Amino acid sequence: MVDYVVYGRGSFSQLDEILKPQRTDEAPMIFLVDHFFEGKELANRVPLRGNDKIIFADVTYEPKTSYVDAIADELKDTFGMVSGVIGIGGGSTLDLAKAVSLMMNNPGSAADYQGWDLVKQPGVYKAGIPTLSGTGAEVSRTTVLTGPTRKLGMNSDYTPFSQIVLDPELTANAPVNQRFYTGMDCYIHCIESLTGTYLNEFSKSYGEKALDLCRYIFLEKEGWDEECDDKLMMASYAGGMSIAYSQVGVAHAVSYGLSYLLGTKHGVGNCIVMQHLEEYYPEGVQEFKRMVEKNGIEIPQGICQGL
Repeated sequence: MVDYVVYGRGSFSQLDEILKPQRTDEAPMIFLVDHFFEGKELANRVPLRGNDKIIFADVTYEPKTSYVDAIADELKDTFGMVSGVIGIGGGSTLDLAKAVSLMMNNPGSAADYQGWDLVKQPGVYKAGIPTLSGTGAEVSRTTVLTGPTRKLGMNSDYTPFSQIVLDPELTANAPVNQRFYTGMDCYIHCIESLTGTYLNEFSKSYGEKALDLCRYIFLEKEGWDEECDDKLMMASYAGGMSIAYSQVGVAHAVSYGLSYLLGTKHGVGNCIVMQHLEEYYPEGVQEFKRMVEKNGIEIPQGICQGL
């Protein structure tokens, strides 16, 4: 589990204070920031000290093990050691930050650790600051990567963030479609975890709360406002906690294949698959389709034509 959680509007402004005790001698903090924010106000608010470094991470495609290796190797060559790795962005950026942190202290390639409990050493200090809500990457014990032969996470007790900062203000200007697809990642997490064979009361309590929040946001609420940002951020947290102690299901399994073969974004892939899973999740699929219609989303069709 994540060691420390800070939640609240404006809490990003506390980042400098939060990181201060974690700084080690001259070793820098490395900020992996979604390249979407390059040249934007948020990047200017990153609290750089000494020889800290911002890396604008290219997450046009979901993170690859080769990208993780390249960043970790560059940091080792340049600094030797770092005080920490801070991820600021959506799920792909957060996963990238977790993976780079682990590879600072573990030998070989990130591909060597795709699987369960293969990571043997804790990474350097790592903090996650989501700018999109829904993936649950801020609390999960995995970091999903596309490797040479498969898309699979580095699943281990060393993977979760040391600290997360949940500031709903950072999600306020998210593109409508992207916000929906990422929110549906949370919804589908909950449908899968609540019908899974590994369900327990711990996972169930978080999953049910996240599901209720998603229903309010995407079905009951008219229009989008600050309340929606607040609630979706908490739904993402609760949904991530639910799936961390349960399991994903059919939608995520097939979506991984779309991502690996076609480069389909995870949230989009989940939605493409979910609309065809009535046999497995009849009530969930019906509700999902109502959410799609109410929010005016057009899910891509026929992406496998011509293969």
